[in-house]
Amino acid sequence: MIGLQLKVSHALDVRPGWLIPVVEGVLLLVLLLSNPGRVNRETRWLRWLGLTLVAAASIANAYAAGRLVYDIATKHDEVRGLSPGVLLLTGGAVWLTNVIVFGLWYWELDSGGPAARANARKDRPDFLFPQMTARDLAKPDWEPGFVDYFYVSFTNATAFSPTDTMPMSRWAKLTMMFESAVSVTVVALVVARAINVL
Repeated sequence: MIGLQLKVSHALDVRPGWLIPVVEGVLLLVLLLSNPGRVNRETRWLRWLGLTLVAAASIANAYAAGRLVYDIATKHDEVRGLSPGVLLLTGGAVWLTNVIVFGLWYWELDSGGPAARANARKDRPDFLFPQMTARDLAKPDWEPGFVDYFYVSFTNATAFSPTDTMPMSRWAKLTMMFESAVSVTVVALVVARAINVL
């Protein structure tokens, strides 16, 4: 994700392009060093550190997506000078970073976060995975991990709706709706502009 943001900041001429990726890298390093291995330690500062990391990535990608959409809509010189290939790669990087960021939000917020889920702090999930409804088909100790939330985010961004995992809480529904709106906007404008350039 950090590498994708560096590529996008270079293509969109975001200055300073290194700032957010460096901040994210430092936050990630501190998070990994303070809680290596299984994520089951529940401390307030670790929780806030994880949320700050996701928020920093969200801000950077929101800026990149907004800048890309604005530049395409206003036919800004930065976008006019991009070849269709570079435009598609830039749009794809913004889109993929968006998928990763929303996957991280789902992972961090569902049922109080990964540590709260590992310690069974909440009895009602914000996302209802199929394994939760068909316990005989899943491993007895199955719990959703980041890959499961990344999959939810990916399918939501491609189908513009939930697929196999249902949002149960209002925040989950609104967040998925916002992710779909960002995804369809970026995809539609980038593809339309790339075709127009051809």
